[in-house]
Amino acid sequence: MGVDWNSFLEGFTTAMSFQNLMFIILGGLLGTIVGMLPGLGPATAVAVLIPITFGMDSTSALVLLGAIYYGAMYGGSRSSILLNTPGDGSAIAATFDGYPMTRKGQAGQALTLATIASLIGGTIAIVGFVFLAKPLANFALQFGPAEYFFLLLFTLSAVVSLAKGNMIKGFVSMMLGLLITTIGIDSQSGVYRYTFDVPHLSEGVDFLVVIIGIYAVGEVLYNILLLNDDSQRIKESVGKIWITKEQWKRSFWPMIRQSPVGFLIGILPGAGGSIASMISYSTEQQISKKSEEFGKGAPEGLAAPESSNNAAAVGAFIPLLTMGIPGSGTTAVILGALIMLGLQPGPMLFQNQPEVAWTFINSLFIGNIALVIMNILLIGFLIKILKTPPRVLYPIILVLAFIGTYTLGYSIVDFAILMIFGVIGLFMKILNIPTAPLILAIIIGHQLEQNFRMASVSYDSIFGMMTASPIAILFAVLTVLSVFLPMLLGRLSRVKVDNKG
Repeated sequence: MGVDWNSFLEGFTTAMSFQNLMFIILGGLLGTIVGMLPGLGPATAVAVLIPITFGMDSTSALVLLGAIYYGAMYGGSRSSILLNTPGDGSAIAATFDGYPMTRKGQAGQALTLATIASLIGGTIAIVGFVFLAKPLANFALQFGPAEYFFLLLFTLSAVVSLAKGNMIKGFVSMMLGLLITTIGIDSQSGVYRYTFDVPHLSEGVDFLVVIIGIYAVGEVLYNILLLNDDSQRIKESVGKIWITKEQWKRSFWPMIRQSPVGFLIGILPGAGGSIASMISYSTEQQISKKSEEFGKGAPEGLAAPESSNNAAAVGAFIPLLTMGIPGSGTTAVILGALIMLGLQPGPMLFQNQPEVAWTFINSLFIGNIALVIMNILLIGFLIKILKTPPRVLYPIILVLAFIGTYTLGYSIVDFAILMIFGVIGLFMKILNIPTAPLILAIIIGHQLEQNFRMASVSYDSIFGMMTASPIAILFAVLTVLSVFLPMLLGRLSRVKVDNKG
């Protein structure tokens, strides 16, 4: 699909109209607020706010929904950084180094860095959207069950390999997550698995309940144990708002590298920001010269996944607008809203209604800039959270966690699951067991199993699946390398040290 520059410029003019600018600012602000609440995230933000699009023309409605989506992506990382409580799955990786920065008194810099990373990731992805939408959408269609299986397997192996020197704990964490995904009705055979005669469990365990339990409740329980330990207390000082030259230098290339990665992963239907941010975090840690600082407040450990997941958010719109196929849960909600408003995304959208498509693409770029300004202005307000006394703050976090959990399924059973995973999160923190493999396994475990079973029907053996296509071969090789390469490099480094000694 070549770029129709006349339609592009007309779309920019339309997006810059006063009405659409107001929708971009309103949608971004509402999305940011909802995105900060534990368990809600972009899909819920869009679903809850769809009624305000009733009566609007389809172009303005799409601009507003896109702004809400993007605002929620920004908002999710705010609570990750300040409270170690991800707004949604895409913001999990922001807790790994964003929250340690907060604990060190660098909350202002962490929020600014996340905002800049989101801007860079989104901008690079929007440029890619303009030039590569059609060919990339066609590439995504080449992914069958075997390709998806090895992509997801590579994602898991890459995250497990993050636990350098502690891969056994990472593997245990991953296996626990995969076991949790087997709870519920098997979608292929209809058999009930590990439901313990609890009807609510027939639909499985909602991964957002697990996320809120592990991070929000687990973190609160852990901090309650440390209330009297001044050395472990979060510093109320927010530090400087603007990042240092050293932080910028360490973060710039990771942002540039990981934005295209997130964009490409976002195009794959069902992949989304969670997988994009995890892959970006793991690859940056593996290639970083300061990998030992990851998890302790490394600026690149926050910048890389933040740029990646915002790029993935843009990428998810490519299959939606060019083929009518939602690339994520949120774009599926947006698709339903657009059809209800009389707009049918698909191959003919850029030909029959180019003004709608190009206005939306331009609104993403404008919205990115507006959200950066908005989020930097909000930093002073957001960091007041840190000045709240712990005995007040922790109950508030728990209340938000319970509200977020209840709105997911309106079931008391979820409260019990929340507390169980809160205790699991507490013990994982005490025993220094990484949580990332557990969370990622829960997010993609069902897709991993279903794609494996579908691929098994088509191919006689695992070797047949591995050689199904060049894409499958590539991800199978990357999976093996991600597991064994860190071990090999670690052994070589030890040999060099011994030889010097």
